[in-house]
Amino acid sequence: MKLRLGLLLLFFLVGCSKNETPVSGPPKQAAAKIDPATTSTISGIITFDGEPPKPPPIDMSQDPACVMGKVPPNYGEAYAVNKGHLQNVYVYIKEGLIWDVIAPPPPPRAVLDQKGCKYVPHVLGMMVGQQLEVRNSDPALHNIHSMAHENSGWNVSQYPGGDAMEKTFDKPELMIPIQCNNHPWMKMYVNVSTHPFFAVTDANGKFTISGLPPGTYTLAALHEKMGEKTIQITVGPKESKASSFSFSSSDAK
Repeated sequence: MKLRLGLLLLFFLVGCSKNETPVSGPPKQAAAKIDPATTSTISGIITFDGEPPKPPPIDMSQDPACVMGKVPPNYGEAYAVNKGHLQNVYVYIKEGLIWDVIAPPPPPRAVLDQKGCKYVPHVLGMMVGQQLEVRNSDPALHNIHSMAHENSGWNVSQYPGGDAMEKTFDKPELMIPIQCNNHPWMKMYVNVSTHPFFAVTDANGKFTISGLPPGTYTLAALHEKMGEKTIQITVGPKESKASSFSFSSSDAK
């Protein structure tokens, strides 16, 4: 009887000891910061081959405030081609980033202005959680309408010379249309990324993406009308590599 009780007590103690011991998995690897001494740069030019669609002239006379003073002629900006160079193309790293690497923090804010009854810039890139400062430099009343799908939309009015508004986007999303309900010709696009490796081509079709860790990536060029083109590119430590894209009249819609 004593032997049986002793065995039961021993079994109980062993069982309690096992239950009290936590089972731990492999230790988690801490995220590594990007080493600025090894980062690379991708730069290039985006061209347009053939005759681009002619930008339509925009009649702003429906609002006298839009034509006050010396206002330059306003044209559609979908196909902004300068001597074969394509402006307003969003270029970004689409695939290949290692997500356990800590990227540099985003700039404090991005700026969207309303000037001459048009949005400046026409295409904007920013990061998730980054502040977007919306200004109104016009003598006109504007109504800024964000038509996002993945993010929350917003629709607010802004008086001439009024205080700047601050907005943020919480999720990545491409080509978010923003338009002015008071002036239907006013439209621009915001691209929201989880990382800072993007650029928008300038008037000469140029772009530069810097601070990129060495690796093999899918580089994408996205245009509001002609869609997206991609290429594979590999960059080594401290390497500067040129890359280019070409759109053509056959891509135009």
